[in-house]
Amino acid sequence: MQLSDHSLRQIDEEAIRTLPEESVRKLAMKLLADLKEARERLHQDSQNSSRPPGSDAPWDKGAVAVEDDEGRLLEDDREGCGEMEQEEAVTETAQADRGDSSISGAPRKPGKQPGAQGHGREQPLSIHSCEHHRPRQCACCGCCFEDESSSLAYTAFYTLDIEWGDLDSPGIRVVNSKHIYYETTCCCGHQTREAPCQQAQDPLLADIELSQWRLVGPGLAALIVCLAFRMRLSRPRIQEFLDDWLGIRLSVGTIHQAIEESGRCAMPLEEPLVAHVRASGLLHVDESTWSEGKLLLWLWVFSTSTVVVYWIAWRTAELIDNVLGEHYAGWLMSDGYPVYRHYLNRLRCWAHLVRKARGLAESLDLKAQSFGRKTLDLLNTLMAAVYAAREGPPTALSQLYQDLLANYRLECERMKEAAHAKARALAVEMLNDWEAIFRVLDHPHLPLTNNEAERALRHWVILRRMCYGTRTEQGSRVFAILASVIETCRKRNSSPWRYLETVIANRRAGLPVPLLPIAVGGE
Repeated sequence: MQLSDHSLRQIDEEAIRTLPEESVRKLAMKLLADLKEARERLHQDSQNSSRPPGSDAPWDKGAVAVEDDEGRLLEDDREGCGEMEQEEAVTETAQADRGDSSISGAPRKPGKQPGAQGHGREQPLSIHSCEHHRPRQCACCGCCFEDESSSLAYTAFYTLDIEWGDLDSPGIRVVNSKHIYYETTCCCGHQTREAPCQQAQDPLLADIELSQWRLVGPGLAALIVCLAFRMRLSRPRIQEFLDDWLGIRLSVGTIHQAIEESGRCAMPLEEPLVAHVRASGLLHVDESTWSEGKLLLWLWVFSTSTVVVYWIAWRTAELIDNVLGEHYAGWLMSDGYPVYRHYLNRLRCWAHLVRKARGLAESLDLKAQSFGRKTLDLLNTLMAAVYAAREGPPTALSQLYQDLLANYRLECERMKEAAHAKARALAVEMLNDWEAIFRVLDHPHLPLTNNEAERALRHWVILRRMCYGTRTEQGSRVFAILASVIETCRKRNSSPWRYLETVIANRRAGLPVPLLPIAVGGE
């Protein structure tokens, strides 16, 4: 909205008549834009927006799709109910919204009830600085304001933040800033107010507000993200740390809001991160289990030399196809999960194969034991050859070890019918991924293992064991984007917390997200 409620209350027919013709045109354009936006909001419901179905009024729920006995779709017209039924529906809806369960029988909602008395901050803090925000021009006629003496303060709020030290004075310092907002009366009689920037709701993160009117400043929000994600502290432990070490008393809810808002601020970075992954020449991919409420999902990682991106989703081909597309041209290092097999330039991690072969070599079954030892001998021989080829002149290792590979393939053909389950499974896996496993013989500079992706997952797997994952889809999205920003900055030898502070400050002010730190010696 271009005109606030405060401005609209002052504009009437008499005020418009006194404006010059050009100012009337400008005001008409603002009013037209606001009218269109208001009409669009008025027509929003659960069928054309992210609003939940429960927000629809009973008389607006017109046709509901139902099925008859033969499975055909019908429309159940709900508009034919009588006035008495509509009144009862409105009454029940109002009672449910108020949490009144005396008539409807619905259980009382947990937590604070609507209409309950609120509580303010009880911690007195000294003010370190005051920032004055005055309007620059009239919202009605567009006249510029030059005299600040005509401005009157109408609201204010406090922001707790931290200031980073430098080499001369290391450490951090807590600052409390007071933001004062003014209104100015124009010569045309219109009063214009300067208001904190309020960003539009994100349909993917609808419950997370993004506004300059925040108690937690950008630097303090970045510190809270560090404590939660890097130091693996729970929300109550973060609350205890801030109170004990910095003298800042924040509620657990405020700490949680700061983390979620930080995730929404960083959400525009997802697209450039995906673009970098698709353009990479070598990509490491892996996944690990992740709990989202009662759902068992997977934490995916896509790691290049300068970028690490995480997603929480099902373990299906849909995610990797959405991220990489159908024509990814780089080298793809992965484990033996079948969804990766349709990529031509695929590499297999030898560490997984070595572990499986070592397990078979220690088996009590003689045939499985023999097959495991042969696999270990082959892999160890070829690994030594690859390491030697990296330091010496280019050598066609696949031709040099052609006979050894042919004999081992015959052994795999025999063992794929073996009675021992694990020996049979390893033989089938070697045959299915033969080209992906031994492609490194023709390209010795390529990696032999997927340790890059596994190391990128390790820290977050430890965090998962401590916090048991996330609770909602929104929490998973916030976790994934913040983890991506943190690890990408680490890859580029840059502080993620300074960068995240800038991201939060820019997004709250309605400015674009700053570019990711430049990678030193990257791709």
